[in-house]
Parts: sequence; C-alpha cells; structure tokens
Amino acid sequence: MAADSFLMPPCRKIRICKAKREPNLNHSDSSSGVEPQDADYPYVPQLCDDLENLILARFPRSEYWKLHLLNKHFLQILKSGELFKIRRQIGFKESSIFMSASGCNSWWAFDRLFKCCRKLPELPSRDVCFIGGDKESLCAGSHLIVSGREVTDGNVVWRFELETSKWIKGPFMIDPRCLFASATCGTFGFVAGGIGMGLIGTKVLNSAEKYNPETKSWESLPCMHKQRKLCSGCFMDNKFYVIGGKDENNKELTCGEAYNQDKNTWELIPDMLKDEDNQVATQQSPPLLAVVNNELYSLKTSSNELRVYIKNNNTWKKLGAVPVRADLHKGWGVAFKSLGNELLVIGFSSSISSGNENGKGMTIYTCKPEPESKELQWRCIEGYKDRLNFFLLNCCVMVA
Repeated sequence: MAADSFLMPPCRKIRICKAKREPNLNHSDSSSGVEPQDADYPYVPQLCDDLENLILARFPRSEYWKLHLLNKHFLQILKSGELFKIRRQIGFKESSIFMSASGCNSWWAFDRLFKCCRKLPELPSRDVCFIGGDKESLCAGSHLIVSGREVTDGNVVWRFELETSKWIKGPFMIDPRCLFASATCGTFGFVAGGIGMGLIGTKVLNSAEKYNPETKSWESLPCMHKQRKLCSGCFMDNKFYVIGGKDENNKELTCGEAYNQDKNTWELIPDMLKDEDNQVATQQSPPLLAVVNNELYSLKTSSNELRVYIKNNNTWKKLGAVPVRADLHKGWGVAFKSLGNELLVIGFSSSISSGNENGKGMTIYTCKPEPESKELQWRCIEGYKDRLNFFLLNCCVMVA
C-alpha cells in the first residue's frame, strides 16, 4: 500500500434529507414528508478505498450480513472476498460456531462469545434423503461445507459462502464419502477415510482430500495406511491426524495416522486410542477430539471424562468429568470442539439429569484447559439454554 494512500481526499458535497412540516387535516401538530437538501460538511471527507476496506475488515464478522442490507457498494465489497483477504493479511480473525440441531432443518450461526445468533438462509436442497439423512460438516476459510446423500446424485456437497450469504451446490469430493474424518488448517479443509458409495456398493476408504476455498476445488492426497470409517480428524503439530474408527471388517481401530504436508506422507501411530488400562476405547460415535494450544483432548463417552494426550509416551491423562452427558447417546449429539484457547462442549447438562435444573434444551460450556491442572473450571454460557434441542446433528467452528 502506497505511503500517501491515506492522505485526506478533498471534501465532497453530500445529500441529506431535511424534514418538512406539512399541514394535517386531523392533527394540528404532526409532520410528514421529507425533501432532500444539499449541504457542505468540510470535516466529513470521502474515505479512500484502501482505508475504507481496512476499516470494514475489522468490522465484527458476525455482523457482516448487515452489509448486504446497507447499500450496493458495501454488498459488492463483501461479495468480492476482498475483506477476508485483508483479514488474513493483517492477522485479524474471529471464531464462529455453526450448528444444526435435531428437530430443526435450519443452520444457526453464533459469534465467539455466543452473544449474537442468526439463522442462516434455508439450504435449498429439496431431496428427502438429504433433508432427513445424516450429514457431516466442516469449515474451510469462509466456507461452511455440508456433506450428505441425495437420491439422484449420491453423496453431495453444499457450501455456504459468507461473502454472498448463499448456499451453493458443489464442488463434489473426488471420492464422495460419508462418516469420514475432517479438520481445518488455515483456509484449507481436509477429509479422510469414510464410506464411499460406488457402482458396486459401499467401500471403506483410505483416501484423503484437501479443499481449497479460493479455487473451490478438491485435491487428492496420498492414501492412508488403513481403511477406516467413523474416525475423527484434527490438526496438531502442523499435521492432519486421523484417529480411531473401524476398518473394512468393522473392527475397532486404536491406531492413528498423521499426514505431514511437507513430506506428503502418512505416519502410522499404533495404539493411540488405548486407555491407561490398555483397553480399547469402544464407542459408537467417532472419537470426540479437540486440539487447544497444540494439545490433544478427548471426551470419553462411556464415562463423560476429559483426557489429554501425552505425546512423548503415547498415553492419556485424566482431567475430570465434563458437565454434559456424552454417555446419553454414546457420543452422538454432543459437540466437543476447540474454540480459540478454550474447549467448547455442547449437549445435555449433567445438572439437569441429576435433577438440579429443568429443561430439555442444549447447554453450552467452555473452559481453558491446562494439561497439568487437577480440576478444570467450566463456564456455562447463559442465554441460549432451551433455544435448540440438546441433540446436535452437526457443529463446526470457523476461523476467518
């Protein structure tokens, strides 16, 4: 950006509206009608485009949808994607939480502090299989990716773009899949494993792909060592980890794999999910994993217990119970995510199940985990209890 790009441009004449009183037949002291009037304001200069974009880039992203309603100029700036590019350049990022709950076909967006909430436009798929079936979701850059199955096209992808605030179908994955692992790194989305739907039936996959939101395309990655479904993904130590799941024979897997982007290779990590008693952490849902401050945390669904992964000896350390009932549906319907430097867990409150509270809606808790701490302090987010069903179908975090 040129050094003189922030020089104050010449003043301009702006048009304002001035109220004009007109007689009213029924009320002697009422006003109606406005007429435009030109006025000069020597201390209100026109902003240059670069400065205007820098200001808008720092505007809370949870409020960007309002720019669509302001005027065509701001709408075009938002649609161009320039604001998100500037945010990346200046390192200005915000977290948003997208979720869909049981009993509601809508998607909801929450800001980082759960102070702002809005309902996204309706996803335009009219396919009954897609609407009523299982779906997976992940975020990549400013795109919310939702994958599901339609009768006519099989496994499909819909994406919601923040720039346009619209749902768009595609692009489809190279290997369409369901029940796969996913994770986000920077602006890229990664998927691996899952069940592929081919012409000759289903197949458990070991393939992996990367989504680029700028090119709106998928790129094939090297295949993993193991075929796996119902697995989970995360990013740690700048590597894409795929952990747990079941193999092609429906056997529980305790191993993990790590994809090194620099070497373009996968490393197999044996017994990554075995607990301290050397028993397999069996569960019906994919493992509930989250990475905070480059430390891997797991929510063990059978005991509602939080654990942290000890990298140097490939073991897990117990950190105490979480305040939601992950065991209620064997891990399904619970959100366990990283949210900046905090852990986020959403589900059915343990205090409700013990009779201390009433309600059937979702409860939201966060905490700042410390691997060395003996007891974690969970904070309940007030204001959204009972707004959505506690059983979440999908939940993902966007950082853009």
